[in-house]
Amino acid sequence: MKQAKVLSETELSRLLRLISVGRYADRNRYAVMLSYLAGLRIGEIASLKIGDVFDHKTGEVRDRIILRAQNTKTKEVRSIIMGSKLTKESERYFMSFANMPKPEKPLLLTQKNTAFSPNTLCQLFNKLYIDAGILGGTSHSGRRWFITRLAHSGISAKVIMTLAGHKHLSTTQRYIEVNDEMLKAAVEVL
Repeated sequence: MKQAKVLSETELSRLLRLISVGRYADRNRYAVMLSYLAGLRIGEIASLKIGDVFDHKTGEVRDRIILRAQNTKTKEVRSIIMGSKLTKESERYFMSFANMPKPEKPLLLTQKNTAFSPNTLCQLFNKLYIDAGILGGTSHSGRRWFITRLAHSGISAKVIMTLAGHKHLSTTQRYIEVNDEMLKAAVEVL
């Protein structure tokens, strides 16, 4: 099975520009950024509730998202650290709310004001990639981008495995994209 494309910076910028001029721009950008900046799987994104990301009393962004066991692939609770970029994206998304939604409400709503299923959210991602002219982009592209960026930034394999929710290093290694530019940079270290 062919792996999802890992977008270049140019392609990611093009995708975000396309999203910014489309319908549901705030929601779509936030869904994509949860994939790229937290490495979340599409089903994990679809399962998120308002209270998972925002404190229901203050509206402040939590410092971590706790994924419930029933919403993860491994059926284990997972803690997602909110980095500064994702915190900023979350604050931006929060500004799109007219009122503070109840904590049990879905974080992302369809145009029919219902929760996304993982399949429907996957279809939305695929449509966004097609509309942006990015061949090979799928709902898993953000997750691969996240893991690849961490690996190429020198983050330890154990930390990457934990952030990705993987049990085996071999699984994490399959996500890491290698291209000619990276290979050239590696041999130039010598």
